[in-house]
Amino acid sequence: MRAAGSESPAAHGGSQVRTGGSRAALLEVGSVTARYGHIEALHDFSLTVHEGEAVALVGANGAGKSTLMKCIMGMLPCAAGTIRFAGQRLSGRPVRARPSLGIGYSPEGRRVFAGLSVEENLLVASKDRDGGKQRVQEIYRIFPGLAEKADAVGWSLSGGQQQMLAIGRALMLRPRLLLLDEPSLGLSPLLMTEVLGRVRDIADTGTSVLLAEQNVHKALAVSDRAYVIKLGRMVHCGDAAALLKSDDLTSAFLGA
Repeated sequence: MRAAGSESPAAHGGSQVRTGGSRAALLEVGSVTARYGHIEALHDFSLTVHEGEAVALVGANGAGKSTLMKCIMGMLPCAAGTIRFAGQRLSGRPVRARPSLGIGYSPEGRRVFAGLSVEENLLVASKDRDGGKQRVQEIYRIFPGLAEKADAVGWSLSGGQQQMLAIGRALMLRPRLLLLDEPSLGLSPLLMTEVLGRVRDIADTGTSVLLAEQNVHKALAVSDRAYVIKLGRMVHCGDAAALLKSDDLTSAFLGA
């Protein structure tokens, strides 16, 4: 395990980390700094997600995970650095343009449309010629529990079901990259395992996933690679399975 603050290509999402063979880089975050007023929430942060890869971004509450997600989606401007998606620079592109480029986003807090049914929540996000009917069936195969609740209104679902619905809605546009911000927040251990277990299924369909999570063990278990963030700085990165098995996992997570 490389010590925090040490320099290597892997520390910036480079080729020494397992990348899944010859898969191309899809998302490239390069030396990004972001601020809320005078408070620096991200400092010189770099990260790469390759095609068909699940990458975990793990860290404690307030570490900067959601800030990075907002930068990728254009909700927060970068004070420095660059973000590229499929080779295109995202700077200056409006938030509404990100989904059309192929970026799906399931934000912290679920934000299900409570007055709509499960199926209506999914269909409202579709731009398919058939209104999303075929894509809905594909989402139901990923989340079978949603099919059983297709006609139920959003407010009647459990927390775990609402999280699955939020993820399913983000998948309706067939994104190349899915951003998941704290999907296990507030869930029971059983539902947490069920929701995070779908990350691997989604990545296996070819959709890349960037998973921001506080639950380091479960996030690493479903990811190919991982970045550990503390106070806005990257303190470790590497193969998720190796980090999960490492005796230094606690110190890596805490940035010690």
